[in-house]
Amino acid sequence: MSRYALVAALLVAVNILAGCIRIPQPTGYAYNKQQKMQAAHHWEVLANDVANQINTELINRDYLVTPVYVSHTCGMPDACGTGETFPFDEGFNDLLVSELVRFGVPTRAANEEDALVVDYKVQVLYHQANRHQRLRPGVLTALTAGIAVFRNAPGELIAIATAAAVDAALATSVVNGHYEVIITTSIIDDNRYIMRSSNIYYINDADFWHYQQASPAPELKLTSSRYSGSND
Repeated sequence: MSRYALVAALLVAVNILAGCIRIPQPTGYAYNKQQKMQAAHHWEVLANDVANQINTELINRDYLVTPVYVSHTCGMPDACGTGETFPFDEGFNDLLVSELVRFGVPTRAANEEDALVVDYKVQVLYHQANRHQRLRPGVLTALTAGIAVFRNAPGELIAIATAAAVDAALATSVVNGHYEVIITTSIIDDNRYIMRSSNIYYINDADFWHYQQASPAPELKLTSSRYSGSND
């Protein structure tokens, strides 16, 4: 079968299969970027951004002298029990307090009746499926065109060009991890949101425990053996 006959046969097969489809086909979102948390410095960058938003909102709403208190996820730090805080909670709390003080926001070490409470929530998302990031449109076309110019070159040059194209393709193809986090910071005054900010990040799979409370150890119930006790 000639090359053109094979292509024609494939097109006919695709059209036949397409005619049998009765539901919308899944498609990915347009190419976008999402940051990945991989260091404590990234927590500091987030804390700076959130503190800037808080300071701006307090100024715009004329809360210039109103104190704020940054709450741990479990409430006051002295009241947190074992396992109720976690590395991100401890780190982000300290970093956010430092950034608020740097911006000149009156920040309290303990909650007071007239203080606005800055609260944050961390939600860890686990995606069981393996998620692959496909090449951006046009990448393979450009790589193929780059190799095509070597069609009359010696085999060694073609091999080098092919290897370079594979390296470029692998560099732009990413296998994403299974975990993401949603970090939401808010201020509520009299049951009314003054500020609310949500950010979504990728994280390394091995670091998920930084962002959630430690699971309690399972309790093992000991049962008496059917053979224990006095001999009858």
